[in-house]
Amino acid sequence: MRTLGIVLIALGIIMMIITGVNIATKKNVVDVGPIQIEKRQNNPISWSPIVGGVLLVAGIVVVLSGNRKRLA
Repeated sequence: MRTLGIVLIALGIIMMIITGVNIATKKNVVDVGPIQIEKRQNNPISWSPIVGGVLLVAGIVVVLSGNRKRLA
């Protein structure tokens, strides 16, 4: 469980810093012999930094709850 908590904390911090990713895709529009025309399109994926904060808090809770089980 501690490993899961650490992963959630790291993912939360990364998602709070980086709020989106841009994925570029290529599509062949025309392919006639030696002539090729490609179209590049950007597909943005974005999320709210609040999601990163929720993951960060969840990771802290998981790590702390794992420590309490060891102490009891």
